[in-house]
Amino acid sequence: MIKAVFFDIDGTLVSFKTHTVAPAVVAALHELQQQGIKIFVASGRHQCTMDNVSAIPFDGYVTLNGGMCIAGKRIIYKHRIPAVDVTALFEYFDTEERFPCVFVHERGQSMTYKNATVEKVFAQIAFRDPPIRTAAAIRRSAVYQVLGFFGAAQERRLMRRLSHCATTRWHPLFADIVPAGSSKWIGITKMIAHFGIAPEETMAFGDGGNDIEMLQNVQLSIAMGNAGSDVQQVAGNITATVDDDGVVQALRKFKLIR
Repeated sequence: MIKAVFFDIDGTLVSFKTHTVAPAVVAALHELQQQGIKIFVASGRHQCTMDNVSAIPFDGYVTLNGGMCIAGKRIIYKHRIPAVDVTALFEYFDTEERFPCVFVHERGQSMTYKNATVEKVFAQIAFRDPPIRTAAAIRRSAVYQVLGFFGAAQERRLMRRLSHCATTRWHPLFADIVPAGSSKWIGITKMIAHFGIAPEETMAFGDGGNDIEMLQNVQLSIAMGNAGSDVQQVAGNITATVDDDGVVQALRKFKLIR
């Protein structure tokens, strides 16, 4: 019996075309809760950048690719990037090459600078511009995730320097740098333990590379029709695209809603 459903945001709940959650999906989420099923976000985003789902009364939030979990208004789990790797990142900027980065802190975000790639991505995912800050100011606050606007070759060069981190990518123009051992699935395990829910009672929807581990481990996994082939291959089921209300179709298929 499914007691908890976890939803990615971009490309799963929220359309890249409209930047909103379809009314039919909102109604389905409310119906899940009316059936006694808890609903959760499982996203790479910080909660402060979830304006497009803020009207939905989720039971909890697995944010920052599992690096911070929030139940109600309380942080129940957090996993920061070690300071030594934050230092190594800025040393890489000084000695090798630079690219824009968004630094995610416990209570907000900051970034080094913007370029045309950043502007393109922010427009595509309806992302608010974080404040521009100096390296010294950024390093004064703990960093939980870094959004690096780099390609695959730059990613390989950089990650040789960040020995306590890993990357997860759901967009060709940037990747999330997270502390090693952090993932949406790890965040889900923290969340369900908090609520007394078993792994066998979980379901998840996703479409990006950072959803793969989550989809491999929940009891009932659904890849969106707009997901990449690598994501669809690991999911137990494939539904319609986000723009065709794939979430609603899957919930009806498994008789979780009418």
